[in-house]
Amino acid sequence: MSLNPSGSIDRNKMTAGNRPKKNKMKKDIHPEYKEVVFHDLSSDYKFLTRSCAATTETTEFEGATYPVYKVEVSSQSHPFYTGKNVLLDTTGRVDKFNKRYAKS
Repeated sequence: MSLNPSGSIDRNKMTAGNRPKKNKMKKDIHPEYKEVVFHDLSSDYKFLTRSCAATTETTEFEGATYPVYKVEVSSQSHPFYTGKNVLLDTTGRVDKFNKRYAKS
């Protein structure tokens, strides 16, 4: 058990089973964590964040070049966040469903 100067248990240095924490990570098993621009295609909105997402394209954003990950829906276009009741159908799935299950 690890005690701090006041005699109480130092919770920051302990883990389950009262073992000291190890701050070492295994090498070469973690994906690359980097800055990525996410581009919402339906609203043409871009934002910069950090991610492990695999990308092949790059884009200019705020004067620098970053990898870009394209998405169809983000908080800028999703009806829950925008308050608009808009149905996004970029691949024709709704029409295909309606044709298949239309009442005769």
